[in-house]
Amino acid sequence: MPEQAALSRSRLARLIEAGAVRVNGAVAGDVKARIGVGDRVEIALEEAVESHMAPEAIPLDIVHEDADLIVVNKPPGMVVHPAPGTPSGTLVNALLAHCGESLSGVGGVQRPGIVHRIDKDTSGLLVVAKSDAAHRGLAAQFEAHSVERRYLALCHGVPEPGDPRLRGLRGVSVETGGVVRIATGLDRHRHDRQRQAVVWETGRHAVTRVSVVERFGAPAVAALVACRLETGRTHQIRVHMAYAGHGLIGDPVYGGRRRLSGRSLPEQGVEAAAAFGRQALHAATLGFVHPVSGEAMQFEAALPEDISGLLGAIRGRVA
Repeated sequence: MPEQAALSRSRLARLIEAGAVRVNGAVAGDVKARIGVGDRVEIALEEAVESHMAPEAIPLDIVHEDADLIVVNKPPGMVVHPAPGTPSGTLVNALLAHCGESLSGVGGVQRPGIVHRIDKDTSGLLVVAKSDAAHRGLAAQFEAHSVERRYLALCHGVPEPGDPRLRGLRGVSVETGGVVRIATGLDRHRHDRQRQAVVWETGRHAVTRVSVVERFGAPAVAALVACRLETGRTHQIRVHMAYAGHGLIGDPVYGGRRRLSGRSLPEQGVEAAAAFGRQALHAATLGFVHPVSGEAMQFEAALPEDISGLLGAIRGRVA
């Protein structure tokens, strides 16, 4: 198949099984059938049907858009894709309204191509495919772990590279430049299916690299850290930081009940951290190769107001 047709092997197999492929005029119903030089293969593609998901006129913070893809800065509180608990008000609903007829028939259905997600209460950058070719190309880059994804987070304590406790944890190592590398398996928690947990013999391989950007307090009791994803598993940064003993401020699932110390930080910072209503996590940098043009692309999104305000309170700069 020509690459520009953007038909995956799985979709071609479904087309063959559905009788939509003919070889020399005869229906080819066997995906394992051989063809020879000079055989004429015809594929009948139906026009993409409209998605069952409804378009909704929800404002979007668009960082970049072209004919093949769109990069958005997702606000905290927005779910990426409709699910039984959130059938509307999602990023996909907003994209359906914004893109209109420009969407391609990804998988035979006219909809945005979601190739990666960020949690509902995580803010920041997300790339979405508008064409089949972009969907395939972006998905391949995410599978090859070649997409640059850098998150900023506020955590309890400081993940110091020289900390003997941290160095003694299984799966934790230190790389050049004081980067802490956390490599584990991740799988659903045995007793709470809504959570993820570190595992060793099962699960999906997950790697997070953490570096300290700024320390807070004397002695330091919190830090602004940069987390780079090699893999992108569900809740990966939140689980890895909690495993390392540095859960994210505001994380209701993995952050525990820790409070910042008022002896090391301004009281306003302690109160702001205790009242922060979501995990302090933001997808700040996203870099990839444009799947159609081949151009190297990189985008930055500044910290949202809530995290910026929390930082100011911790630094003692808020009245």
